[in-house]
Amino acid sequence: MNNAQQSEPISGRPHVLIVSGMSGAGKSSAAKVLEDLGYTVIDNLPLALLGDVVDHHGAVEAPSPLAVGIDARGGAPKEELRELITEMLRGGVRVLLLFLEADDATLIRRYDEVRRPHPVEAPTVRQSIAEERRLMSDVKEAADIVINTTDLNVHQLRQRLTEEFSEEALDRPMRVSVESFGFKHGVPRDVDLVFDVRFLPNPHWVAELRPLRGTDREVSDYVFSSEDAVTFLEKVDDLLEFLIPRFEQEGKSYVSIAVGCTGGHHRSVAMAEAISDRLAKHGITSTVRHRDTER
Repeated sequence: MNNAQQSEPISGRPHVLIVSGMSGAGKSSAAKVLEDLGYTVIDNLPLALLGDVVDHHGAVEAPSPLAVGIDARGGAPKEELRELITEMLRGGVRVLLLFLEADDATLIRRYDEVRRPHPVEAPTVRQSIAEERRLMSDVKEAADIVINTTDLNVHQLRQRLTEEFSEEALDRPMRVSVESFGFKHGVPRDVDLVFDVRFLPNPHWVAELRPLRGTDREVSDYVFSSEDAVTFLEKVDDLLEFLIPRFEQEGKSYVSIAVGCTGGHHRSVAMAEAISDRLAKHGITSTVRHRDTER
């Protein structure tokens, strides 16, 4: 995906979302959400048939977006997958590759709960997962968007997919997400850029600000009363202004940014909101999530 520049979609040609990932990471749940969003969903399609399916679907008058699921049984080497995607891009089809991920312990727990056999045969579920990771490594490497569902319930996954793949989201040429988090709860998985703002004065130590959050004006004003906060924001703004057009030139359709402080309540939240505002001034729409404000 990163080596092909997307052309404008030809009128009447569909958006195509390739959905892949680890078994147990939420592909079935994602398919239901995408159907609700108006997608035509085809699961477990052999990659060799993808071009024909896209051509046939595009011949339909006013086609809906198309979501195609592939798994380890229908996966393809990275170069073969990239060649298929590049061919579609050249034909004016807007293509995104989504990979759903989760950690081993979560995948094992989910398989224990549903008591279904893993699609990759091995003596144990853990060995099946390890082999599937090996088989799917090229697909994950080629993905535009990786969503780790380890800490997501079905409702949170629905919200995330709606943010990224609703009709309104598809119309954005570059999707940017900005997420605040607290380092004490762990760094978000599978993000492109991580910024640490723990060097800024902490509103937690101001009694009247402690119960508030970085979305409150009083906290934001406190954070940006620091010259370092203003300078940091300017430097991040310069970096993103440099990076994002170059990501687009390389065919990248999605950039995820994470901003962390200690607890994820104050400094990271205020900075994430400010970064999103700066992106808007450059004509870039972003989604903002605050992972840890309720913890």
